[in-house]
Formats: sequence, C-alpha cells, structure tokens
Amino acid sequence: MKAARFWEAGDNRSVTCRLCPHHCHLPEGSRSRCVGRINQEGELIADTWGRPVAMAVDPIEKKPLYHFLPGSQVLSLGTLGCNLACRFCQNWELSHPDQGQGSRRDPVLPEDLVQTALREGIPTIAATYNEPAFWAEYALDIAAACQEKGLRMVAVTSGYMDPEPAREFFGQMDAANVDLKSFRESFYREQCGAHLDPVLETLELIRKETDCWLEVTTLLIPDLNDSDSELDDLTAWVAGHLGVDTPLHFSAFHPAGELKAHRPTSLETLQRARDRACQNGLHHVYLGNVRQVSDGTATRCVSCGSLLIEREEFSTVRPGLDADGCCRNCGAACKGIWQ
Repeated sequence: MKAARFWEAGDNRSVTCRLCPHHCHLPEGSRSRCVGRINQEGELIADTWGRPVAMAVDPIEKKPLYHFLPGSQVLSLGTLGCNLACRFCQNWELSHPDQGQGSRRDPVLPEDLVQTALREGIPTIAATYNEPAFWAEYALDIAAACQEKGLRMVAVTSGYMDPEPAREFFGQMDAANVDLKSFRESFYREQCGAHLDPVLETLELIRKETDCWLEVTTLLIPDLNDSDSELDDLTAWVAGHLGVDTPLHFSAFHPAGELKAHRPTSLETLQRARDRACQNGLHHVYLGNVRQVSDGTATRCVSCGSLLIEREEFSTVRPGLDADGCCRNCGAACKGIWQ
C-alpha cells in the first residue's frame, strides 16, 4: 500500500476521495466503494498499490487496440476492485472482491514490471482487467518507469474519473481504450451505478488535451443498449466530438455477472451496429468477441479501400501498411501509432 493522491482532508480525520465522480466520503478506518482506497488514521491509502492479482502476456489487439503497435505483445496486469458496479461485468471476480481480499506478499514494484517486459522483449505494459482509474497511483508510477526505459504504457478503462486526475493519468498514457458502455444516462445509472456525462467529458479531455492515442469500445447487450436510435446517437457523437478516424469497437456480450440469464449478442446485431456507425461517418469500426466477423477486424485505407491490416484471432499481418502508417497502394496516411 502507498499514500494515495487526489483527496482532501475533512473533519474528525475523515477524508474525501477526488479521484472519480463518486467522491467517497470516508470516516477513519473505512474503505471506498471501489475497495482499493482506505482511510488510515486520517490519510487516504492506495491499498492496491503494488498488488496485481492478474498478470499475463497478451496480444495488443486483445485490449482491444487496433491502431497501436499492431501485432505486438503487451504485459497486462490488474488488481482487485472497481469504481463502477456493472451488472454485466465480464471480469466479475476481479471487480467485485470481498473487502480486503488479495495477496499481502511483497509488492510488485513498477521497475520489476519494466524489467520483466524488457527481458521478454515486450514493448508495452497495460493497466487492464479491472478498472485502472482507481489504482491510478500505481499505474502512473508504472508509466514513469516505462518512460525511463523506452517502453509504452496503455490503459483499458471506463473513463469514470474527475477531470484533474484524468488529465494527469491520460497525459502519461501512450494509448487508451475507453469503454463507452451506453449513450443513455438511464443505462449508466441502472446498470453501472454511475453517470454518462463524466465519461463523455473524459473522452473529450483525452482527445483534446493529451497526446494519448484513443480507441473506444461499446459492449452491445441485447435490448439494453443496442437500439438503432442509441447506436445512431453514440456513433454520431464519436464522429463529431472525437473525430471520424477514432477506432470504435463493438464487442459481443456473453452472459456474465448478474446477467447470466441474458441472451448473448448476435453477429447480426454487431453488423447492424457497424453499418450504422459507418453511415454516421466513422472510418474504422471493428467487431469483437465473436467468431466469423468477415471484414469486421480488418483495417482498410480510407482513400482507396486497400487492405492495410488483416487480423484473425489476434494473428496480425500488415500487407498494405508501411512502417510509417501509410497505404502502400495510394500513399494515404492511416492514423495510429505504428512503430
């Protein structure tokens, strides 16, 4: 554990966390709703600092990041807890732990992670699996260690943060995939225990105030966030506020969490969402978490339509994209980070 940031002291040794919009007010000895922050004798402690409980080497496409070092590997890690309460969570065991659950072994230091990545020839470390926003201190320390050794740092996140910590957090990330879970406030309130506007504010902050490469994912859940009207509103907003070259991933829902009895997302629904996104002007729309997605994983040149990147179950080849991110056929640039 380590002293937290982004909080303020109150009366009677209470504290208020300012990391995310929940603004948890914590009497002495109590723990935040995300589980990872605790008031210890009037000081907020980042209890999950140095305590990853999940770690693996993944393809970068699994994050999913399709326009960031395609075909490379990433050292992924996550802790326990979450500042959202999504009923459909695909990583339920990590995000909904018993309070105090987890290893009390010696901490895994940021420099240890960097040395592991260097030794294995892995160019990137990812804060992922559970919500990295509430373990921002650890993620920022890892990012600083990465920068010292020439590695990259990415985050997979809900984007549910206050502006000041979000500005610092994403200012230190090389790339991020943000879950835009719905374009309806009612969905965020009823299904996630959160609100929509802070996520939209974070997305615009990343795009306008940082150099962090941004991609967006929406998990489509039948009858909850997959209507034509919502898809139109969401994709038109991404095109208008984040830019038509922002990669958007539609991911299939598989029953999980409290929605284990809910039906999974069909390929037809994913393809319908992709069609509407393209009609609303988005250039790069991808389909994930389902097999047989035809052209839904390929990257094509916006100018001439040539195949730039072909993907199949996380195997990636770049037949039409040169090292600088330009189409070998017509020379047009494709936005992303390619080397």
